[in-house]
Amino acid sequence: MKPTHIEHIGIAVKSLDETIPYYEKLLGTACYAIEEVKDQKVKTAFFKIGDTKIELLESTDPEGPVGKFIEKKGEGIHHIAFAVKGIEGALEEAKENGIRLIDETPRKGAEGMTIAFLHPKSSYGVLTELCENKG
Repeated sequence: MKPTHIEHIGIAVKSLDETIPYYEKLLGTACYAIEEVKDQKVKTAFFKIGDTKIELLESTDPEGPVGKFIEKKGEGIHHIAFAVKGIEGALEEAKENGIRLIDETPRKGAEGMTIAFLHPKSSYGVLTELCENKG
């Protein structure tokens, strides 16, 4: 697996309405998209910085993954996402190398991406997402 770049950094927040203005001022750019990903129980907001994005994540359900993360650890960096070509092969390679997968098969994520997560227990405490833009 050879990522092409850092696709985005996911940051768990309690409120997009409160957090978006802060990042717009900090980054000097407007949020360009807000999207709900129902199966992940999350609302996302995106900012583009060069080839990398910042993805703010607001839980839509306290029992969802981001809701549980905030309850346990508070707001902050949730995951790092790497862009890959051939996500199915990247997952197979990760598995062959002993990396525990959260997603055995890729699924649909925000912005039409195909995504899959690697378990943080296999990636030194960092929740890692693989993303492929198949569009």
